[in-house]
Amino acid sequence: MTTKQADDRVRVYPAPSEAVLRDEYAVRVRPLAAGAAGAADGAFDDADDDGWIAVPVYRVRVDMHDPCESSMCFFDFDGRVEVEVSVNGWYEMYRADIRPLSLGVEPHVVGRSRLVFTLDRPANLSVELNRTRDHNLHVFAGALPHEPQTADVTVRGSLTGPSTLSWYEVNESIAAALASGKERATVLIEPGYHYIADGLWHIPSHTDVVFARGAVVEGSLVIEHAEDVHVHGRGVLYLNDFKRFAGTNGILVGFSRDVTVEDLVLVNPPHYSVFMGSSKGVTIRNLKSFSCEGWSDGIDMMACEDVEIDGCFLRTSDDCIAVYGSRWQYRGGSRNVRAHDCTLWADVAHPMMIGTHGDHEHDGDVIENVGFENMDVLEHNEYQANYLGVMAINAGDKNVVRDVAWRGIRIERITHGRVLDIETKWNKDYNPAAGRLIENVRIEDVDVTTGAVIAGDEEPSLVGGYDDAHPVRGVHVRGMRRGGKACTSLEEANIRVMPGASDVTVEA
Repeated sequence: MTTKQADDRVRVYPAPSEAVLRDEYAVRVRPLAAGAAGAADGAFDDADDDGWIAVPVYRVRVDMHDPCESSMCFFDFDGRVEVEVSVNGWYEMYRADIRPLSLGVEPHVVGRSRLVFTLDRPANLSVELNRTRDHNLHVFAGALPHEPQTADVTVRGSLTGPSTLSWYEVNESIAAALASGKERATVLIEPGYHYIADGLWHIPSHTDVVFARGAVVEGSLVIEHAEDVHVHGRGVLYLNDFKRFAGTNGILVGFSRDVTVEDLVLVNPPHYSVFMGSSKGVTIRNLKSFSCEGWSDGIDMMACEDVEIDGCFLRTSDDCIAVYGSRWQYRGGSRNVRAHDCTLWADVAHPMMIGTHGDHEHDGDVIENVGFENMDVLEHNEYQANYLGVMAINAGDKNVVRDVAWRGIRIERITHGRVLDIETKWNKDYNPAAGRLIENVRIEDVDVTTGAVIAGDEEPSLVGGYDDAHPVRGVHVRGMRRGGKACTSLEEANIRVMPGASDVTVEA
């Protein structure tokens, strides 16, 4: 597929010939002059074909319980743009929704099979026609990127055929650049479809890996026993063809520090999209990810400190974000974790989860100072009793979880589940022992949308201890609204306090 560029205000990236595309939707974008009216302003001209640029649409797979193909596209822009979405083949469009609703992006339906909308800032969106959330279109509109003018290592690529990314040769070139006295080495992956040799690329310290516009890389990135690593760019990390039980993560950060991963799109890793273990000073920014297998969480961490998750869009078939203590070879608690300005879509399990795993063989771990702020939750859909909750703390393995805050959380849909689940638990599928303690939890400024968006199958929120020796204490809910109405009591907030919990309050 080829594209053209109108000017420097909009950039669309051609898809390599090996990329797996989908033709259910046709997407075009064009820049709008300052002050010009767009379709959302009522100025769409059905005959106006000037300035449009075709955007490649990729296939992604979603929802492990009912696997289906969905669509995703991305482009970058500056200023103001108009986006057109057409449905190929017969389609009677009677309704269009663009979520998160908090962004206020209004669709303008044109005829039976097209819609147009305008954007004046970057946004990660779900375009849903006739309330369809399985075969929807994900649109990732970013700010114009800044790519390096020079690189120490260039991985050559072509849009007309695949190439092999020989990571061992790349790493030799990185070592040579660092040996020459450079503080950091820059690797540029050119546009094209690249297969990582042996499936895993172990990225060394002091390395900047840049995915050029239009680069698709098939394989996993491993950052282990490393420091000062930056992976970024407008590229796709594709893992759909890896088998489920290979246990392959999209990106692994283990025993490392000062790592940043940003802007990539991850397509269907069989295990976690990003896994962090025993690492410190990690930033995950503007990552977009899809998963469709069991245990295919979004961003999970074991025994990590000083982690920031910023502006990500995660549609996963297990927990979107999870914070744990010890597991496997990663030992210790987790602390100082901040996630903010993200969009979460849990086709299965929890959007936000804390506390299950820890050092049960000794005295457990401490998980503390964890915050989630300004988050849009597009879906929570889980039927297993032990795994419900948009905002969940399930302390197990003798863990202590304390000083947790959720602020500015907007919940648009619960197909089945609950808003809160805060419990010291003994989940015998995962925990040899119950959690020890949960204390000092604040939930502030939470909006639970009702009516057409909520499917109507919500269970009461739970706050409770495993028993009096494993308590929950100090859970304070303030500024919760359900259907726009302020909650002033546990009953209005739909919260059930169980034995083993104390000092649980709700106030407007």
